Amino acid sequence: MPLILLLLFVGVPLLELYLLIQVGQSIGALSTIGLCILTAVIGAALIRLQGIQTLSRARQNLNRGMAPAMEMLEGLALMMAGAMLLTPGFATDALGFMLLVPPLRRLAIRSGLSRMHVQYGPAWSRQHTPQDHQRTIEGDYERRD
Repeated sequence: MPLILLLLFVGVPLLELYLLIQVGQSIGALSTIGLCILTAVIGAALIRLQGIQTLSRARQNLNRGMAPAMEMLEGLALMMAGAMLLTPGFATDALGFMLLVPPLRRLAIRSGLSRMHVQYGPAWSRQHTPQDHQRTIEGDYERRD
């Protein structure tokens, strides 16, 4: 984990600086700055559009009584794409734009989920055992249609 954090906080900015310098030498400093601003504007517009579509699909699933799990994860991926596109640089822009392609985004989500351990039901703390939380609550109910 510390290696990953080091790579994120030191390696990515160094890569971005290198790419910005190389592109700046090829097309000029002002063109490079303009290109960075252009990718941010285009990315923001695409994220807004796809975010609205994702929200619409989530509402449709909720109306059908289904949990919008994939839509929630896609929303999270779109937030990550937005952060990457607003960060100046070309490597993060490339990753951000990749998350804007729906099949690639879903592939990234499925890949991430396959590496996680998902636990369903209550998560018991180490201090408590399941027997501590098993209680019977008695009561009466009346069904009103």
